[in-house]
Amino acid sequence: MDATDTLTKADLSKHLMQELDLPKKDADLLVNTFLSCIIESLRAGEGVELRGFGSFRLRDRDGRKGRNPRSGESITVPPKRVAYFKLGKELRAKLIDD
Repeated sequence: MDATDTLTKADLSKHLMQELDLPKKDADLLVNTFLSCIIESLRAGEGVELRGFGSFRLRDRDGRKGRNPRSGESITVPPKRVAYFKLGKELRAKLIDD
């Protein structure tokens, strides 16, 4: 995989199939269940921490004034919640410090 490739859910399932000798159906279920747990925790307002990998949190962004790039018209951008990922120390060391 080069820098322009992206790892997909299907790639994760394929990797689990090979590493754990799982049928495709079970590998897909494992990936989907894992991702659903993260989504449900964030929806409930809880953070998700995977030690050594990183943490997912929701942040509240304030409303602000923006500009429509096509018309130049001033618009109001409403407040919103956004997902935020912070690298864990071990992952950061493996990616950045090498």
